[in-house]
Amino acid sequence: MHKQRVVILGSTGSIGQNTLVVLDGLRDRFDVVGLAAGTRWEMLAKQSRKWSCEAVALSDASSSDDLKGAVSSDLQVLTGSDAMVELIDRIECDVVIVAVVGAAGLPATMRAAGLGKRIGIANKESLVVAGPLLTQLAADSGATLIPIDSEHSAIFQAMHAGRREDVRRVVLTASGGPFRTWPADKIASATLKEALNHPTWDMGPKITIDSATMMNKALEIVEARWLFGLDHDEIDVIVHPESIIHSMVEFRDGSVMAQLGTPDMKTPIQYALTYPERLACPSERLDFQTLGRMSFEPPDVERFPALRLGYSVAERGGTAGAVFNAANESAVRLFRDEAIGFCDIVSTVERVLDRHSFVATPTFAELMDADAWARDEVLRCTTC
Repeated sequence: MHKQRVVILGSTGSIGQNTLVVLDGLRDRFDVVGLAAGTRWEMLAKQSRKWSCEAVALSDASSSDDLKGAVSSDLQVLTGSDAMVELIDRIECDVVIVAVVGAAGLPATMRAAGLGKRIGIANKESLVVAGPLLTQLAADSGATLIPIDSEHSAIFQAMHAGRREDVRRVVLTASGGPFRTWPADKIASATLKEALNHPTWDMGPKITIDSATMMNKALEIVEARWLFGLDHDEIDVIVHPESIIHSMVEFRDGSVMAQLGTPDMKTPIQYALTYPERLACPSERLDFQTLGRMSFEPPDVERFPALRLGYSVAERGGTAGAVFNAANESAVRLFRDEAIGFCDIVSTVERVLDRHSFVATPTFAELMDADAWARDEVLRCTTC
């Protein structure tokens, strides 16, 4: 059997580490040939030694010497802001797992798509920022985009139960985050520690804060819009605190197909790697005898206004996604630095969206300009 050659972008993060756990059980099918990280050079070095990969990329050029001193002398070491793109260019591979958090993953994702790779995409920001450009590029090159986000993986799987033209709507499930039952006045005074205390999923700090604001679900609305070719009004959100149903697809005959499982990212990661095959996976199994009840409730857009913004951005398209994502990334960073309050995250994003000069059919360069402008505008909004 020909072994598939895999590059993992963001190998030191939560998704990246889980991908390596999955691949450890699939060594007869896959070789890890390239790894990339942002700043965690020590973990990257350790991973490169374990997997005997051909090259590594580190975005933080200031740690270049440290990384080179910790790895084999025959390992290619690429550093700097373009290192991930260079890794895709230099290393022959079949599969690229994009596990980078934020818009930083977009250039490498675009390059992998242009080269016709199979892309397991956990980086929702790439689709939020450049959905139409990325999906068209993939279609032109023959690249395959397979979502790793648990919700979009669920939709991808459920859609195989019928024809695309028979889909009435998709339903994204949301855990509700740590503040699901909190009143608005208590949410307004939420601390960083409280926002990082997710009740169900084990994720990195940025995604966990996005879950607390429900901005992650707003971003997923936009992601689903482009990934599946949906209209914004074909996407619904339902709060499902147990996180057992990962999302659903309703067909026009009334049938609803749902994908269920434990809240474990190994399942969608492996599915992206082995699709259309389903192999034994190291994820925890769902035990219906001990599961108990599953509950559902409508999202409260008054307490969590990010959802309203997500629908607006999905409807508008153009540069709205780039501004939306960049403003959120910057505002979350300020919250993590304790420079703004929790509710200031979404209100700042809305203010920046309202101020931006909208372009309906932007080029990639215009999207990058909109991204840079939004990050600067967040600072202007929060320091004036």
